[in-house]
Amino acid sequence: MHQNNNQRVSTAAGAAGDAIVIVGAGIIGLDVALVLAERGLGPFITVIAEHLPGDTSANYTSPWAGCNFSGISGTDANAIKWDRLGYAHLTKLASEQGDEAYIRRTDSIEYWDEHVPHDKIKAISEYLEDFKEIPSQELPPGVRFGISFTTLTLNAPKHIEYLFRRLKDQYGVHFIRHRFPTIQAAYASPTTKVVINCTGVAAKTLPGVEDAKCYPTRGQVVLVKAPRVKRNIMRHGRDYETYVIPRPGTDGHVILGGYMQKGVNDISTYSYETESIVSRCLKLCPELQPFDVIASFAGLRPSREGGARIEREEIVVDGKKKVLVHNYGAGGTGYQAGYGMALEAVGTVDDVLQELERAGRRSRL
Repeated sequence: MHQNNNQRVSTAAGAAGDAIVIVGAGIIGLDVALVLAERGLGPFITVIAEHLPGDTSANYTSPWAGCNFSGISGTDANAIKWDRLGYAHLTKLASEQGDEAYIRRTDSIEYWDEHVPHDKIKAISEYLEDFKEIPSQELPPGVRFGISFTTLTLNAPKHIEYLFRRLKDQYGVHFIRHRFPTIQAAYASPTTKVVINCTGVAAKTLPGVEDAKCYPTRGQVVLVKAPRVKRNIMRHGRDYETYVIPRPGTDGHVILGGYMQKGVNDISTYSYETESIVSRCLKLCPELQPFDVIASFAGLRPSREGGARIEREEIVVDGKKKVLVHNYGAGGTGYQAGYGMALEAVGTVDDVLQELERAGRRSRL
């Protein structure tokens, strides 16, 4: 049930619990909550979002992801840094809580038809487990370059449900279902010290943010049952992305994709796209046979010109200066870059958080 007014939102978590308000409960908001909670700030956090893990909506991107760690992310310094931090986090999680977190180490092959990002590949080769370049004579026709390594595959909807439970039960994070009319409305409680904006696609239209650089990137995927598939395979083409991602914690479910349709916000699925995906994936991964199609899904990746925005700013609410942190625009890399992005976003308000940590220590004395 939706909260009906800001007063109910501001009092639901209690005075301490809304010192930090995270707006949005996709993987980006959940990773921010996790980074904060690992600092001992769980009881100070309230996550407020229209959709929570367990929901499905075209406007709630995270449940629809493939998802894995791959070379699909950008080549800029930020993307490379966030990927390194994300891989370390996901690898540790796979080792310590893999089954519970629906995350698994998986053999992976990636191919590039052209535009090979050599500098980026060199950077990721320094930390990817079992990294190897594939000899040119072993590459499929039309492929210019390939690598193999150990990736992390995740069951996206189950992984965010795991984070939701862990944040609530282990760390005492509060969650409230509510849609804010403006970003300023997130400061309804006088005890709120900082708001972290993790609104994804909504950052384009949310009053008080309205970032014109944001745009959706539509994807369609096909969920199949193909128990023979044990490895992750991706092929980066000139105008397509093809991928085969086995889904942890299932009875042989595999995600097939896909599309990267910039600026398209159509949430329908199309049979001709399903046929194209299946055809491309069969060429890439013969061990798909035999398979059964379970369903097709479409989702809107929260993309942004120039890459993700991680920035602290001061805004004025009711005549008072307030701290606002933006963390959105990850596109299709939220799961692999999200933890690194969260570390950076949280770092921008370390001064505010140190005050809360001191207050927490005093309250325990």
